[in-house]
Amino acid sequence: MRILITGAAGFIGAALAARLLARGDSVIGIDDLNDYYAVSLKRDRLAQVSEAGGKEFAFTFCDFADEKALNAALSDVSFDTIVHLGAQAGVRFSIDNPQAYAQSNLIGHLNMLELARHRGTRHMVYASSSSVYGGNSSTPFSVADRVDHPLSLYAATKKADELMSETYAHLYRLPLTGLRFFTVYGPWSRPDMMTWKFTRAILVGEPIPIYNNGDMYRDFTQIDDIVSGIVACLDNPPADDETTKPGGSTKPHAIYNIGNNRSEHLMRVVELLEQACGREAEKEFLPMQPGDVYKTFADIDAISDDLGYRPTTSIEQGIPDFVRWYRDYHGV
Repeated sequence: MRILITGAAGFIGAALAARLLARGDSVIGIDDLNDYYAVSLKRDRLAQVSEAGGKEFAFTFCDFADEKALNAALSDVSFDTIVHLGAQAGVRFSIDNPQAYAQSNLIGHLNMLELARHRGTRHMVYASSSSVYGGNSSTPFSVADRVDHPLSLYAATKKADELMSETYAHLYRLPLTGLRFFTVYGPWSRPDMMTWKFTRAILVGEPIPIYNNGDMYRDFTQIDDIVSGIVACLDNPPADDETTKPGGSTKPHAIYNIGNNRSEHLMRVVELLEQACGREAEKEFLPMQPGDVYKTFADIDAISDDLGYRPTTSIEQGIPDFVRWYRDYHGV
């Protein structure tokens, strides 16, 4: 199978490309290598994937939010399915940079839907986010829950992506699967993610910011488990049979949570990072930040029942693994 991956230089995109190549697929990756964080990290990820994939991996520099550039870059490229992971990420960044989210997450998603439609793509899997649940106080979060009250523009764009996808599934019978990712961590992650920021700060002796005075919970999901879920979804497009899919659609459009089905207290994660780093963190306790939510907790019954998805990596295993990778990558 030939698979197009957007955001191929990103944390999840590169890990997915490596997994697909390892099982014998061909991968076409696109990414605009923007400077939201160090481009060198993105290039290092691509180098790893390219070395593993050889001639079965092709990379094209492209901004999928630029329709003309996207169509030109892929004019002579064939593919069977799409995994659309590229986006402007980050809840807090969206408060100060709203236009970047409208361009990448709204216009960009529409461009990918149009590309999939005109190419007759068998299936497009796309990234949504657990942020769509907003301040939902009923846990665990279920794909059957109403998600009409986002707490950040980032969350609002991801909900809009789900709505646009529903329209395309209805009008064009395009098979689509949206994935609401919960907190993802692991080797090759982003520098703006909590595990990376806290590990760096602990190792250099800087204070770490503990929001809501440490009283927060997150459903941490290790990258290998996330990739397993994406692959399972990619291989099983929703049927156009008028049955109700997870998320409520009767069109060929399913929405799944991908999480660890466990909500971990923030201070437990800090404790594991301290143990792995071999030193105690200097902690700066702060109030809740705008756009943040108190607790995330994924109900994964739908994806488990439909596709057999079952995460296997606990934070007791995954956090030390990440710290080992971080120290090796930075030589510290």
